[in-house]
Amino acid sequence: MNADATPAPTPASTPAPSPTSGTKRGDTRTKLLEGALRTLTEQGIARTSARTIATAAGVNQALVFYHFGSVDELLGAACHHGAEQRVSRYRDRLAAVTSLAELLAFGREMHAEERAAGQVAVLGQMLAGAQTQPRLAEAARRGLQLWIDEIEQVLARVLTGSPIADLTDTPGLARAVAASFVGLELYEGVDQEGAGHALDALEQLAVLASVLDELGPLAQRAVRRRLRHTGRN
Repeated sequence: MNADATPAPTPASTPAPSPTSGTKRGDTRTKLLEGALRTLTEQGIARTSARTIATAAGVNQALVFYHFGSVDELLGAACHHGAEQRVSRYRDRLAAVTSLAELLAFGREMHAEERAAGQVAVLGQMLAGAQTQPRLAEAARRGLQLWIDEIEQVLARVLTGSPIADLTDTPGLARAVAASFVGLELYEGVDQEGAGHALDALEQLAVLASVLDELGPLAQRAVRRRLRHTGRN
């Protein structure tokens, strides 16, 4: 990030903006959060600074430090704010998913919507920035964790009773699914056709899972024994 990302002195030692009502303070914070998300989406982490965020938010640059203390703190709050909004948008639809095939099909639809909205790009930029700015790592993790928690709930529900559940670590699978969709956002930027093939492959795995679920009790027991034996090797 640019040099002006360095934290300014705390409000106690810096002339603070004139006191405003709680509503106005909340409005300014929201503008800064939205401005940070827009800057990450449109300019990337490398060009994100107090100046570019303030410009996008339409406020004075000093307000970045007054409300958040540093650019990194603002970016962390913005990442969580954006993920919280997007997860909330899909919560009811995720709750209605009844199979792994439905989850992956919905994930593909959601991926297109999130790419258009720029939120997956925000997580991707934060993860990229965390490679050289360790302070951003925790913020990116918390933003991604909101998605993981929702996906894990769905997986736990749809895999109950499936032979796959005997071999699958549901929390780990939830992380793999969430990470894959963030990674596909970055991959799609350089190979859109390849990203499409990757999504197709995920859906083919869902078809396989569906076939296993439709097996009779004896066949399912045989599959479970084989999977458990494979898992021990």
